[in-house]
Amino acid sequence: MSFDSFDAEQDCLGLSCPMVLLKTRSAMKKLEVAQVLKMVTTDPNAVLDVEAWTSGLGHELLGCEQDGDIFTFFIRKNR
Repeated sequence: MSFDSFDAEQDCLGLSCPMVLLKTRSAMKKLEVAQVLKMVTTDPNAVLDVEAWTSGLGHELLGCEQDGDIFTFFIRKNR
């Protein structure tokens, strides 16, 4: 799965949770409803953390891709 279109990008490379979620939350606050954030991280724990975080806040995790040790998330703001 690959997304060619997104509205903002957050670089969380080298960070671990909770910083990944804090920076992602900050980036999401700047988006309008229905816009998509691309977030990249090297934290393997982010896979479960981001899934739970988006579900808990009502956002939509559109996809997660892994390329080596880099994880790329696409999150749609729903509220």
